Amino acid sequence: MLTMTSLAAQNQFGMLIDASQRQPVAVTRRGRPVAVVMSYEDYQASMRTIPFQVAMLVSESYPLRGKEAGDSMRQHLAKMSNKAAEEGLTEADVTRMLHED
Repeated sequence: MLTMTSLAAQNQFGMLIDASQRQPVAVTRRGRPVAVVMSYEDYQASMRTIPFQVAMLVSESYPLRGKEAGDSMRQHLAKMSNKAAEEGLTEADVTRMLHED
């Protein structure tokens, strides 16, 4: 991942945007990472994936390889989907909740 200071990001905004189309760019302030700039396509893709913490919880309970893993994951997701629907949550609501800090 590329890194830019916040001052460089301000002064070279066009370059920052161009670089973010190829890979995420970390922006630092006083030597500390404060932001990541990424392409809109990368952002959309990240919103469609499940967070690492959720993946870890699932992996503790279900097989990780082979047909059984796929079957277990589909069953688990179906249960979660049914429970969310019972609670009146839409897919967008669930996605938003999964990505909240």
